Amino acid sequence: MATNGYEAGLKLLEELTTDAQQIQDQLLGEILSQNAGTVYLNRFLHGQTDKQLFKKNVPIVAYEDLRPYIDRIANGEASLDILLAETVAGSGTSGGQPKLIPFTAENTNKTAMFNNLYRSVMIKNFGDINQVGKRMELMFVKPEVETPSGLKASAVSTRAFKGSGFRAILPKLYTSPFEAIICLDAKQSMYCQLLCGLIQRDEVVMIGSLFASGVLRGFKFLENNWQELCSNIKTGQISGWITDSGCKNAASVILKPDPELADLIENICSYKSWEGIIRKLWPRTKYIGTICTGAMIQYTEELEFYCGGIPLVSGFYACSEGAVGVNLEPLSKPSDVSYTFLPNSVYYEFVPVKEECVTNSQNLVESVETKSSDGDTEPVDLVNVKPGQCYELLVTSSTGLYRYRVGDILRVTGFHNNTPQFRFVGRENVALGVDMEKTSEVDLLKAMTEAKTLVDPLGFILTGFTSYGDTSSTPGHYVIFWELKAKEGNNGKELDPKHHRSRSVIWSRADSIENIFRRKSWDGKIRKLWPRTKYIGRQNVALGIDMERRSGADLLKAVTEAKTLVDPLGLILTECTFISRPLCHILGA
Repeated sequence: MATNGYEAGLKLLEELTTDAQQIQDQLLGEILSQNAGTVYLNRFLHGQTDKQLFKKNVPIVAYEDLRPYIDRIANGEASLDILLAETVAGSGTSGGQPKLIPFTAENTNKTAMFNNLYRSVMIKNFGDINQVGKRMELMFVKPEVETPSGLKASAVSTRAFKGSGFRAILPKLYTSPFEAIICLDAKQSMYCQLLCGLIQRDEVVMIGSLFASGVLRGFKFLENNWQELCSNIKTGQISGWITDSGCKNAASVILKPDPELADLIENICSYKSWEGIIRKLWPRTKYIGTICTGAMIQYTEELEFYCGGIPLVSGFYACSEGAVGVNLEPLSKPSDVSYTFLPNSVYYEFVPVKEECVTNSQNLVESVETKSSDGDTEPVDLVNVKPGQCYELLVTSSTGLYRYRVGDILRVTGFHNNTPQFRFVGRENVALGVDMEKTSEVDLLKAMTEAKTLVDPLGFILTGFTSYGDTSSTPGHYVIFWELKAKEGNNGKELDPKHHRSRSVIWSRADSIENIFRRKSWDGKIRKLWPRTKYIGRQNVALGIDMERRSGADLLKAVTEAKTLVDPLGLILTECTFISRPLCHILGA
């Protein structure tokens, strides 16, 4: 899209959001007309396409309800006779096991339109970065799976990265070589992408990755490997452990001896503090593009530490079932981001949740106030949602998903024209549980966000956490691990051991979780939180083990081996937990 053409995209956005109801009704009519005769829909509609009959007869379903039909497609039955899916694409989900999601050629067309609308908003706010430089986006693929019928199943992002259209524009618009992106060895891929990004530092105008955790993983990797990267740049020779031929050859094309550049990067990375390092290494960067809402908001504080004032832009809302929402105010703070849903993507319905969404002064959503009455829990259309209310998202698409529960909980923050805007609250059923209670992702995230204020005066920032429900004793309890990083000016100060298990420091901010226990009156069934604070710096308080794509047996083996590492330190590994992060920190008491 040319810079002077973005206005057409903005105009289309206005038209779509103004005529939302008409567009939604038309879209549903088209979907039903095309698919009413399929095996699945014919059970409920008997060939009819009436909207009210659809809502009355077609059930609300989860993935497991559709799985038998999807498995039939994967096993080779004619997809048009089942769910209208030409092929089946794989998709990783944040709420459970990877799922096979139907994929048709129409997905590609709708994704292209969505990208044009999204780009129009970005050009309006940042100009057309395609005309002035390159993106240093950290991109990774997942292995493809072949179904019994020979269909290729892949993650949505993997399908996009391997597409011929993307590969054609890659050398001009991105710093990462195609061969490095498709390398299945995550460490080699990351190393080569960062190496190419450093070599082309003067061209970089945008940095990003799909999720905020991915961006942060990249800079933590750089923090641990910058000396080796500088050595490669200085000598023009890539490290010997890079054995993937695609990565090695692609990086070697642009890797030439450049002692001056290596010395410049080395001087920057040698600073005691890495606060603002992104602006120093890539001075032309206009913004960091990554999803940093919902569960990803926990990573924003540390990203801001590295950014040095460069905006964090969470530009769109998408799920495995489709790209559906655009952030019309990309310069908003992550905690203030709302997404305007596009009515021409999928047909939406929204199921009111049983708890009200209450927003505090930091715009953090707290699902804490139960409704006084049951109210109407029937699904409502896109234009009929109410501001302030939380809903579970249902989608009906042209790819064989009908009244499908995505699993996302959203809060209505307002309207743009006649189309609602939503704030992502969290995933349904992502919770801790010890007895009969359910502690949601939102409650845990809010407690940790409040807890950050406790370590700030001590010269640290809370960069990550994990938790689990321990039922090895009675009553059960939650264990929460903190990962802390020293701020600039800390001068090597370590966290006072008295804070490691201090009830006054940690439990005072755990009320957000313990209120749940008091509210539900489960006295005696859940013990108080067991907070465990570990300072993750340059000390041997955590062991980083690469558990990428490992089995359960591998995890047990790793823990056993880890015990031998801590023994010489005078420690014993009494318990462990695994954090779903680039390096799984095994934390022992």
